Amino acid sequence: MEIPQGLKYSKEHEWVATEDSVATVGITDHAQDQLGEIVYIELPAVGDKVSKDDPFGVVESVKAVSDIYAPVTGTVIEINEDLPESPETVNEDPYGDGWLIKVKITDMSDLEDLMDAEEYTELLAREKE
Repeated sequence: MEIPQGLKYSKEHEWVATEDSVATVGITDHAQDQLGEIVYIELPAVGDKVSKDDPFGVVESVKAVSDIYAPVTGTVIEINEDLPESPETVNEDPYGDGWLIKVKITDMSDLEDLMDAEEYTELLAREKE
């Protein structure tokens, strides 16, 4: 299971990569693995506001339908336009081409509540117990 260094992770299994005040958000390798084959993704529109810990989209797999939660508060400035046509990209490359949205963060302190790779690894270990 891949857990890249340098990203932040939420307890709902989203990852965040930040550059200045822009957060790129996706779901983790663990999340896509648990979901199984992803067949549909619903994302917000550019310009939509997202709020930390609130659902912003839906991912549907052959096994389940799950909400995707915003790890930060801000405004959606870009969505991954390729995903509606090829949602399986999230299974194939969750930390690369399978990113979901980019958000202009309104409160940078939101990032302080997220976990680093080591803490996320520990969370997964506890969930398995």
